[in-house]
Amino acid sequence: MAGDTSSATDVDERAADAGKKSFRVLVTAGYFSPGWRAGGPVRSIADTLDTASGEVSTTLLTRDRDLGTRTAYPGLSGTWARHGRTDVFYLGVRRPAHWWTLWRALRSARYDLLYVNSVWSAFSILPVAAARLGLLRADRILVAPRGEFGAAALDLHRFRKRVFLAGWRWMLRGPRVLWHATGPHEAADIRRILPRARMAVVAPAAGPEPRPAPAALPATDEVRLVFLSRISPMKNLDLVLAALAHVRPPVRLDVYGPVEDARYWQRCAELWSALPDPSVVRYCGELRPEQVGDTFARYDASVLPTRGENFGNAIAESMAAYCPVVCSDRTPWTTVLRDGGGQVLTELTPVALGALLSRIAAATPEQRQAARRAAGEAYRRWRLGRCRVSVLDQARQAIGVPARRVPPQGRPPGTPTEPPVRRCPQDPEQP
Repeated sequence: MAGDTSSATDVDERAADAGKKSFRVLVTAGYFSPGWRAGGPVRSIADTLDTASGEVSTTLLTRDRDLGTRTAYPGLSGTWARHGRTDVFYLGVRRPAHWWTLWRALRSARYDLLYVNSVWSAFSILPVAAARLGLLRADRILVAPRGEFGAAALDLHRFRKRVFLAGWRWMLRGPRVLWHATGPHEAADIRRILPRARMAVVAPAAGPEPRPAPAALPATDEVRLVFLSRISPMKNLDLVLAALAHVRPPVRLDVYGPVEDARYWQRCAELWSALPDPSVVRYCGELRPEQVGDTFARYDASVLPTRGENFGNAIAESMAAYCPVVCSDRTPWTTVLRDGGGQVLTELTPVALGALLSRIAAATPEQRQAARRAAGEAYRRWRLGRCRVSVLDQARQAIGVPARRVPPQGRPPGTPTEPPVRRCPQDPEQP
């Protein structure tokens, strides 16, 4: 990860050299490596940076600590460091000296693209406002909502988000602002909120490397289930716990993940306590990213009846480890799951999920092993056709087409009004 640290002068010199020949991008994200508690977006952003071509020069601005923690990363707070070919600044948002260091590095820079990874984060709001007001010199802005415009995501804190969008929407309009959707569903979500949104790229996250086929798990009478995700209302752990009350064959559920919402965790604890046999569930704490694959490989199936995902890194991680996924139909993975990757839940109710888990629990050990092999093979088939072109390279190509304003009287047929959407040959929704 971020190994060597750099001074602001070193960053200025590298940026000046890169600026002579490169497409320059400033990336902002609330959380980044070595943090991991924010889940999939951290891995997706790292992959975006790592797969960018030599024609793209990247600088990243992020927090100096992980999600939900008060302690800064040792030796990184307020400093510049390197992640591959990217200069990364770790900002302590309450440290004025950090802001001054950052401003010194950015004030004379000019960027072809500002790429922000959220709509609601201060690490998106402030840079976008600065770019629109001319305080930050960026020719174009690319916004990745990371699933935040999905219907279920908008329902959480709905009033607050409506009020915010009412005042913020004008900043997200115009030919300078482009949008990064990870698939057709997210593109539709964006256009539902911003009908004139200009889509620059439609490309999924990379997904992990497939793991070697695992040995058969020890035969047991009970099915081994795992929930491995952030513990928040979007991930729907409460539905899993409520569904277990409707499962008669023997099962065991292990829960991993950081508790993101204490009130929601309390509701989950109440459902857990109300089970006929609460001992069938264990909370096993948090996992570091390097532990995730090995953990999934120890289970017969993972359960994630999520309310919505723009990609779903946990789903990819599970199938890559030959662990079939029981998942809602509100992700881009439905086709891959039906191809053998797992089971698709179309009705998010305890009875429906309980019936599906009961069928899995009633399977023989041989049938469970066959399902594990099928999940790994379905993931390999998907990954063989996926695109390894970075979103940033796709954006560079897309904005090479000049954006034209729509004439007041309408536009003549064939007049381009936005950069063309760049799609990878295959994404989870287009096998």
